[in-house]
Amino acid sequence: MAKQKAGFWFDPLCPWAWMTSRWILEVEKVRDIEVEWNLFSLAHLNRDKDVPAEYKEKLVRSWHCTRVIAAAIKEKGSSITLPLYTAISSRIHLQKMEVGEALFKEALVEVGLSPDLASAMHDQTLDAVIIESHERGIKMVGNDVGTPIIAIGDVAFFGPVISPAPKGEEAGKLWDGVVGVASYPGFFEIKRSRNVGPIFD
Repeated sequence: MAKQKAGFWFDPLCPWAWMTSRWILEVEKVRDIEVEWNLFSLAHLNRDKDVPAEYKEKLVRSWHCTRVIAAAIKEKGSSITLPLYTAISSRIHLQKMEVGEALFKEALVEVGLSPDLASAMHDQTLDAVIIESHERGIKMVGNDVGTPIIAIGDVAFFGPVISPAPKGEEAGKLWDGVVGVASYPGFFEIKRSRNVGPIFD
């Protein structure tokens, strides 16, 4: 029996999406799902919003990250998405490297690609592909969300926002609960104030 496809939309810059991505990788081990990885753009999402100048400046790096991944997909196919996402975002969130050419070159070499692809960070012709992927995710959940987005069958939702990411069967139980509540057509939101930041261990 084929595994159920679960779509996951991420922006490499978002630490919360990174946390959730590590969780869903655990879920793959204990539930019958296979994750398909898709690009999301915080820069595109916030393009017309009145956000602080400092945040707007940070969003330029969102384009840089997603363009490099889009260029790699163009060259190697979609199977490179997760390895390169992991290589880039582990450097951003765990190693605290500055987002830029040096980071991208390291990440590209780690996954067996040419470091020359780092120059794609400035290639605006890749933006259309990124936006198309982003809009596919947003279409399923609406405009008032961010990343990550998860879709499984006809069910799609933003989140979950978690810290730390559970492992093993605990990850599976959280998956069961999240998909369960999201499957109810009239269910829209559960929320509480965050009292911890992303715990990456």
